[in-house]
Parts: sequence; structure tokens; C-alpha cells
Amino acid sequence: MSAAATWPTATPMATPRLRLEPLRVEHAREAAPVLNDVRLHAWTGGAPCTPRELEARYRRQSAGQSADGTHGWLNWMLRRLADGQLVGTVQATLHHPAAGRTQAALAWVVGTDHQRNGYGREAALAMADWLRAHGVDRLTAHIRPGHEASAGIARALGLTATNAWAGDEVVWSDPGP
Repeated sequence: MSAAATWPTATPMATPRLRLEPLRVEHAREAAPVLNDVRLHAWTGGAPCTPRELEARYRRQSAGQSADGTHGWLNWMLRRLADGQLVGTVQATLHHPAAGRTQAALAWVVGTDHQRNGYGREAALAMADWLRAHGVDRLTAHIRPGHEASAGIARALGLTATNAWAGDEVVWSDPGP
């Protein structure tokens, strides 16, 4: 049996203020102006994508797994319930570091115009609860030093900074089993 057969599939979720929609290619045109702000990329790395580039990325990500099946991909778009506005995204990259274990590397991005409203925290908590309910044993996140908003979300998830680094980001982790 391949590792790909074990990956859960993202399902819709709701929080008091947000609807978390599983990623679809069709989200790209709406997401581009929200997520392709150069100010976001100071923290996330890379550069803004065109809608066409974002569409290609979403096509790959919505497959739900890496080409070789060794990583599962779960992506949700965040939509504000009050007015239907897309405000950001949360995602988890899954892998099996050991037999019978599943680890998720989490990420969250909230559009610059929608920050400081608690959307990232609210959505990340919902995602973490969903992941744990679907058998994920350990949560991690990679956060650039000085990114206090992301560090706050990580702390809300029960993650703490470790001494490990992934590139120029500190690895945060929960205690795990």
C-alpha cells in the first residue's frame, strides 16, 4: 500500500467568523489580490504570483499529495462569514516520520488588509483540531524570527520554539506523543 492512501482529504469547516473551504483551482483569481501583497512575502519568502501562476500552484496543491505520495497536502481558504470576503489561507503538509505516526507542518497567511482581527489564530486552531481528530500526532510550524503575529498563533496552538532551524526559520513544535 502506498503512503498516499493514508492522507486525509480536506473538508469544509466553520468557526464563529470564518468558513474554511478546501482549496480549489478556482480560488486563484479571487486569492491573488489578497495574498500577493509584497508585504506578506517579507515573512513568507518568495515574490507575489500572477493569477495564472497562483492557479498552477493551486492545481498542484489541490491534488492533495506530492507526486511521489510521501507528503499529504491540506489547504483551506478562509472566507469571512459576515460578507463572504476571502481573507487568507491555512495549510498543513503531512508526512510519516515513523511507522504509525503522522506529523503536520502548519502554515497560515492572512491578507495584509485583514490582519489584526484574529482570523489567523481562529482558523489555525480549527485546522489543528481537525488534524488531531484525523490522527495527526505532532504539529510543527516554521516561523521567521521577529514575526510576532505568527509566534502568537503558534503559542495559541500549544507550539513552542525549538533549537532547530529550517532555512532561516525557527521550528516550533508541540510536545507530541
